[in-house]
Amino acid sequence: MSSKFPLEAWTERRPWLTRGAFFLIGAMMMLSFAPFDYYLLFPVLLLPLLYAFLALPPPAAAWMGASFGAGLFLAGSYWLYVSIHVFGQAPLILALLLMLGLVLIMALYYAATGWMIARFRGSHLWQCVILVPAIWVFHEWLRGWLFSGFPWMTLGYSQIDSTLSAIAPVLGIYGVSLVMMISASALFVSVLSSGSKRITWLIVATLPWIVSVPLGGLDWTEPSGATVRTTIVQGGVSQDRKWLPEQFEATLKLYRDSLVNSSESDLVIWPEVAIPSLADQVEGYVTQLELDLEPRRQTLLFGILERDLDAGQVFNSVFAVGNGARQVYRKRHLVPFGEYFPVPDFVREWMRLMNLPYSDISPGEDRQPLLQMADGNRLAVAICYEDAYATEQLYALPEASILINVSNDAWFGDSIAPHQHLQIARMRALEAGRYVVRATNNGISAFIGPNGELIEQGPQFEYVAMSYDVQPRSGSTPFARLGNWPVIVLAMLVIVWFGWRSRSRGSSIIQ
Repeated sequence: MSSKFPLEAWTERRPWLTRGAFFLIGAMMMLSFAPFDYYLLFPVLLLPLLYAFLALPPPAAAWMGASFGAGLFLAGSYWLYVSIHVFGQAPLILALLLMLGLVLIMALYYAATGWMIARFRGSHLWQCVILVPAIWVFHEWLRGWLFSGFPWMTLGYSQIDSTLSAIAPVLGIYGVSLVMMISASALFVSVLSSGSKRITWLIVATLPWIVSVPLGGLDWTEPSGATVRTTIVQGGVSQDRKWLPEQFEATLKLYRDSLVNSSESDLVIWPEVAIPSLADQVEGYVTQLELDLEPRRQTLLFGILERDLDAGQVFNSVFAVGNGARQVYRKRHLVPFGEYFPVPDFVREWMRLMNLPYSDISPGEDRQPLLQMADGNRLAVAICYEDAYATEQLYALPEASILINVSNDAWFGDSIAPHQHLQIARMRALEAGRYVVRATNNGISAFIGPNGELIEQGPQFEYVAMSYDVQPRSGSTPFARLGNWPVIVLAMLVIVWFGWRSRSRGSSIIQ
């Protein structure tokens, strides 16, 4: 009779079938995120993965991790095909290669997670409650910035509507992931334990949920000054029409006319590249907007492309007008293969010959002055998926009293991506203890409260003009002061300790 554990024996006999099963488990994990929001699925779906990591030798554990990660990201980021091929009009094969390339890269992070857990696991089952969360969160953090980063599908986002979200103002998104993995790991240990040990580990598994309840009742920031009457204008112009010459004048008129209906607002926000043009080509239009706003003490923010003719650079920018001086924010964190192309010159030349986009948008400075309203409120702006990089916005706090996100999620069509992006924006509001005002071209525009709650959201694919009295806030959450360092340093110390202490050479600790 074989002395191997059932999963190890099955993995050797039917490797592709086993990997396929973990691929499906990863794909199902996507249901924890928006728009499905089955956030309690995570401990159930993580149990078999943890079993694989702790029962299999490192190479097999890496395969199970890679299969899980591939399933998660193929199901959770298939919309890249929509943006690259359907709206970006890139050839089908190129779109598939880029999408599957990203899925493969993301899968490698989960392969590394499985390998390290299997390699560093100690001789006692309880040690996985310390090791597993540390390695998992370390790799989530690593993929959030390495090679430009892709922090989408970070596990903590799935908990924006659960009590665990109260951890975010203290430890940020990775802190939420950390306590989730502690809970899941303790639940796993309890399943394999018996008697009083099982009860003890069940208590440990529920502790994060218990601790987060009183945290959710704390106000880390406070109201500051009078409310700001704010209007979001969502043009509802579809991506396939936005840049058509015959649509141009209609778009300019649509947005300028929206100012008539928002004359009582202190702040009006239009989306990313709401005006589909270079700013110097519509200087007369921008000047007219300034004249319209001058007698109202009103501030207008709108997205537009900005060109520096001397330097030969183009920026994805947000202009603020109506406060006596034109202010500009330039997007800092650009989208690879969307706004810049990290490819050799010969590939760029091929793209030019194939009539594909090949020119780069230039990034703005890492630190830029905050946009200031006539009443003194300072606004921190994030363009598109910049708001997925939480710590990159911390330079603006605590000076910024309101957070602004403008985006063009029209690139994603009727997919899950706009819902995921809204979930990310909600987490940023919670981490900073600030209102987030989110204006998009065709959805999902929203007013988000300082606890991450959705106050009002507009329908997709329609023209929307909605207003709300936004309360500026001051003060700092613990996360705004410390960033990710408490969580990441702790995770790295745990990994180094277990790596140094490892004597098992990958032997199973499942009894």
